Amino acid sequence: MEKEKNRVALLSVFAAIFLTGFKIIIGILTGSLGILSEALHSGLDLVAAVITYFSVRVSDKPADRQHNYGHGKIENLSAFIETVLLLVTCVWIVYEAITRLVSGNTHIEVTVWSYIVVVSSIIVDFSRSRVLYKVAKKYNSQALEADALHFSTDIWSSSVVLFGLICANFGFFFADSVAALAVALIVFFVSYRLGKKSIDVLLDKAPQESVELVKSILTEFSEVKDFHGLKIRTAGADTFVKINVHLDPDLSLLQVHEICDKIEKEIGSRIKRSEVYIHAEPQDINHIQNEEKDNL
Repeated sequence: MEKEKNRVALLSVFAAIFLTGFKIIIGILTGSLGILSEALHSGLDLVAAVITYFSVRVSDKPADRQHNYGHGKIENLSAFIETVLLLVTCVWIVYEAITRLVSGNTHIEVTVWSYIVVVSSIIVDFSRSRVLYKVAKKYNSQALEADALHFSTDIWSSSVVLFGLICANFGFFFADSVAALAVALIVFFVSYRLGKKSIDVLLDKAPQESVELVKSILTEFSEVKDFHGLKIRTAGADTFVKINVHLDPDLSLLQVHEICDKIEKEIGSRIKRSEVYIHAEPQDINHIQNEEKDNL
């Protein structure tokens, strides 16, 4: 698992290096703000890819005395940093595009290399995003998912820049700056989605899908009379589940242990890389009344 995640993350770094360098050279030669904005976007993608690579290497380290819940949240922190980098991209692109439109200095040189760099970018971004999404889904890696989001966003932004170049080729040079603004809007939208998801995990927001799944699993066990205190948090690819279950007070300690083991295994089979803690309580009137008083 770790080798595959590291491999795709490293390949993303090399892809980002190639695209960034190629776009910078052609952007400077042609003066295209659209291509230069794409170069900056790819440059931040490179930084993000490097962060992802190192975060993926660290996140799968086992728990230790200082990190009892493992190192998974480094992936979520990595995704948040990528969000900040994307927002920085937006600010720069918007500033440059508006400056050019207001000043009227929108002329650019459109050459065959302008088209080559944009089309090459679309092809590379498409192939990398597919591979990253596949591995991210396989291992529930938010860092790789964020990296995939970067590359998939580049597909759309490059397509917008390509449209701007076509318009500029017919004398509508302002279309390049307009295309750059469109890129900024796309990047901003992606940043919002990515940032919200990473912040939710960093703040231990309970994943609603997992909450509903655990509730559904508990109803499948007739031995469970009731349950409360369900708490779920995620850290990278790991999920931590805590739940109090009410069982028949006449059951032996061995029977209670066996039931809890079955519940843990069932949850573990449906939520990959999950750690489940179950606290068993007797289902009797006095115990329930005491609990209700404590919750008042």
